[in-house]
Amino acid sequence: MKNSTTQGSHGIETICVHAGVEPEPTTGAIMTPIFQTSTYVQSAPGEHKGYDYSRGGNPTRTALESSLAALEKARHGISFASGLAAVHAVAQLLNPGDHVLVCDDVYGGTGRLFRSLFAKYDIHFDFVDMRSPADLKSQFQPKTRLVWIETPTNPLLRIVDIRAVADLARAHGALTVVDNTFASPVFQQPLDMGADISLHSTTKYIGGHSDLVGGALMTNDDALAEQLRFIQFAGGAVNAPQECFILLRSIKTLALRMQRHHENACQVAEALSRQAAFSDVIFPGLESHPQHALARAQMTGYSGMVSVRLKGGFDDVKRFVSRLKIFSLAESLGGVESLVNHPETMTHASVPPEHRKKIGIDSGLLRFSVGIETAQDLVDDIRQAVK
Repeated sequence: MKNSTTQGSHGIETICVHAGVEPEPTTGAIMTPIFQTSTYVQSAPGEHKGYDYSRGGNPTRTALESSLAALEKARHGISFASGLAAVHAVAQLLNPGDHVLVCDDVYGGTGRLFRSLFAKYDIHFDFVDMRSPADLKSQFQPKTRLVWIETPTNPLLRIVDIRAVADLARAHGALTVVDNTFASPVFQQPLDMGADISLHSTTKYIGGHSDLVGGALMTNDDALAEQLRFIQFAGGAVNAPQECFILLRSIKTLALRMQRHHENACQVAEALSRQAAFSDVIFPGLESHPQHALARAQMTGYSGMVSVRLKGGFDDVKRFVSRLKIFSLAESLGGVESLVNHPETMTHASVPPEHRKKIGIDSGLLRFSVGIETAQDLVDDIRQAVK
């Protein structure tokens, strides 16, 4: 199991605790040391012990990447300084003239990167509803090279059929990328369903403590991994050794944390659905979710994200969030503490207003990241804020 990305029959809890990590050989330290170095002494020009400069490789990052690969049952894990740096690396696979299909309800930073930075290089992005694979088929073009999926989506928690869309992409000669951040590797395994790359903002659930920023790509394709590693090396957007160490520590408790996020979110969503103050409660674990059956089929848990629409106007939203005592108003998600976010003015403010309106990101929409506190305390906090 140690220092391996092959899992065999091991459960996800065992993988989280052990994969990618083995005792340090000099001292026997059970935790991988922080190799806080920028360079490595060479025995002769071009002759070294596997590392020459920490942008290209660092032993702490090597352990982290082995662990990340194991989480998704992948042959390769590649770590980056942020989730958007990972998105940027995938976009670097494209050439001028290429066409990309992106699910319309996507993280604001991803859309901003595509619209503002890569579109000017004659790469064409279409943001489309991917909930119906049959409808998606007509959106492919001769130069479609990439299909970008988020599922569950951010912030409307729509579900995309990974296997069906990946099959479509493959038939058209395109790669499929799944942003798996909201589900985490504990609850969803995109590579097993035909995706070419699984992407994470490790800032979120994998990091889990709101104390670092990071990103990751996992793939089983050797040639693709070689390209992405070159982009990682040439672009240089890598984690510092300290952040790699913290991520390795966090992964050990990932399965336990995700189970608590899931359980709490189920209780919070059920309670909110009985609150008259909300016109809509969006959570894939609720039977009222229009794609509950698909979520149940391709996920083993529903994670900790719950979105709602508060009745009234923006002033009512501001009053509501100001009264919350346990939930903190902040961007990001996936930490042990509960957060609330207003997508229209925060995480998705960069999305063109007409697109926000089209897909349903309005002033009443709120996105909860349900933490690991006592579930009843979270429910009570929302109830008192509504009053």
